[in-house]
Amino acid sequence: MTKWVVDAENITKVYQMGEVEVHALRGLSVKIAPGEIVSIMGPSGSGKSTLMNILGCLDRPTSGKYSLNGESVATLTDDQLAEIRNRGVGFVFQSFNLLPRATALANVELPLRYAELNGRNRKQVAKQALEAVGLGDRIRHRPNELSGGEQQRVAIARALVNDPAIIMADEPSGNLDTKAGDEIMNLLRNLNKERGTTLIIVTHDPEIAAHTDRVISLRDGRIEE
Repeated sequence: MTKWVVDAENITKVYQMGEVEVHALRGLSVKIAPGEIVSIMGPSGSGKSTLMNILGCLDRPTSGKYSLNGESVATLTDDQLAEIRNRGVGFVFQSFNLLPRATALANVELPLRYAELNGRNRKQVAKQALEAVGLGDRIRHRPNELSGGEQQRVAIARALVNDPAIIMADEPSGNLDTKAGDEIMNLLRNLNKERGTTLIIVTHDPEIAAHTDRVISLRDGRIEE
């Protein structure tokens, strides 16, 4: 029996906008195996971000079952969700989301602070994560001293630092030129190969989707066959 890293069954998400109900996800089911690289595609309003938020434990479904790495998460409290998110999911966003005044090392240390790792171990683990993304010589640099591609590498190191079950990347090369974007995709694929990290990439770019093992296409809150 396959142990799915992501096992979502009949997920719905309904938002209340005033008196109107918006059905963002309509009975969607998805399974992702450990070590898979999957892209989620679809037009604006198709439910991509909603699905990412649920799979990444940033939000909970209105109904349906969801297990992350064998742990049922649909009914957890907010605190339990936050703990699973910190331990099991690494996020990489289009806009990098780095602290502007903090060094690359301090940015990567952040998730380890929440995990209450002591200071010396924190620095060591964060430094290793930066070395893994090719930034071992830039650990003291602040974001404004780094190129866009380097900032995204810092964000990937931060996502990796807790050794999560999945990395969720939302348009990871969206703010980068083609060359830097290709480098980021190659880096993510290499990390997947070396570490076996499961990658879920939300994108509207067919070229990025072509780099992944499987494409999940959404339309109107459902998976298109």
